[in-house]
Amino acid sequence: MDNLAANNRKVPAVFYPPIFFSLPLGGIVLSYQQSAAAGKGIVLILIVFSIFAWTVMISKFAELYRGEKESKRFLSAYRAEAHPVSLFLKRRPFAMTPLYLVYDRACQGLGGELNSTQDSRSELFHYREEAEDNKITPIQLEIVRNLVERNVADQALLLEDHMGFLATSVSVAPFLGLLGTVWGVMDAFGGMAITGSATLSSVAPGIAGALLTTIVGLLVALPSSIGYNCLAS
Repeated sequence: MDNLAANNRKVPAVFYPPIFFSLPLGGIVLSYQQSAAAGKGIVLILIVFSIFAWTVMISKFAELYRGEKESKRFLSAYRAEAHPVSLFLKRRPFAMTPLYLVYDRACQGLGGELNSTQDSRSELFHYREEAEDNKITPIQLEIVRNLVERNVADQALLLEDHMGFLATSVSVAPFLGLLGTVWGVMDAFGGMAITGSATLSSVAPGIAGALLTTIVGLLVALPSSIGYNCLAS
């Protein structure tokens, strides 16, 4: 009776997630092992490209997030002040936003045009008794405007730093993958000609290894393209 009960006892089934069977990791590793030396080298180059591309995307997204957050805080504080240069005179720091850096340089330039004899920040806007001396001329206004435009361009260049690498990854990675595929197919057919065997089993491993470089190239280019477009917008 005990043996019969033991045989009839149900063994709990082990549950494997469906994604476990859909992961082609084994095929990818096998294809990499069967690739030619040139194909393996191109795959490693593409992996390095991918690491740098993801590093640039993550760092840029974090930088833009912090900059946007600080810009909103700066604009809220700026609009709450009665005078345009109040934040400049109060030395309120907003170091993470390019907008404040442009504002700070503009206030320095404006203060220098109004009172060029003073060096201290608190005395740049110290008005003299003569009313005419406190007015800014059109030429001075144009000087300040040019200063602001130069600083806007400088901050834009800083924000776009390393974006060229993403653009390069988008355009170069697929071609590197295609190069590895063509090279691998040539090696596969060359080996078939040497051995004299035209069976599918003799050609398929080499072609599979060759196609791996195209897959890796697309896996590098697609995220880089999406990240570049999101960052550029």
